[in-house]
Amino acid sequence: MAENLVQFLSTIGKLKKTERAGWVLKGIKHPESVSDHMYRMAIMAMTCLDSTSEIKMDHCIKLCLVHDMAECIVGDITPSDNITKEEKQRLEKDAMDHLGSLLPKETSSSVKELFEEYEAQETREAMFVKDLDRFEMILQAFEYETERDDPGFLQEFFDSVEGKIRSPSIRKLAESLIKTRQKKEM
Repeated sequence: MAENLVQFLSTIGKLKKTERAGWVLKGIKHPESVSDHMYRMAIMAMTCLDSTSEIKMDHCIKLCLVHDMAECIVGDITPSDNITKEEKQRLEKDAMDHLGSLLPKETSSSVKELFEEYEAQETREAMFVKDLDRFEMILQAFEYETERDDPGFLQEFFDSVEGKIRSPSIRKLAESLIKTRQKKEM
């Protein structure tokens, strides 16, 4: 069992070196890793929920940590890879099944259920985490634009989330970010 757990941990450790493909395609030097992205999302889940929310913070943190886990095996698949949504889902499910096979049964079930919950987008927590995913991406885009002193360079990332953030608290953050970005463009 210990050998399998070491193999699991080593395999997911690849996320630390798996660069986010969208940034690579845009020519960003030393882009964030998938692990970087998941970590900041988990911090966001910890800090962006108010005390009156019925959304479970701990559950959201777990979803953040699992939602892109399959990418340690399949890589960060983007639309430019010309892989259908169904094929991407199959590849990621197979990857999660493999990762699950390395874990104790109860842990394996939990990790796979979290992944499936995020993919299904039917719970409040999964929808909130999807909004965090979208917000983290545009926050990162803004940071890259700022580093390059190139306002608007990554507009397509902002366009891709326009009107899709459903959570009022995350929508408010996105609106604030966009206002800040617009001021920099002037």
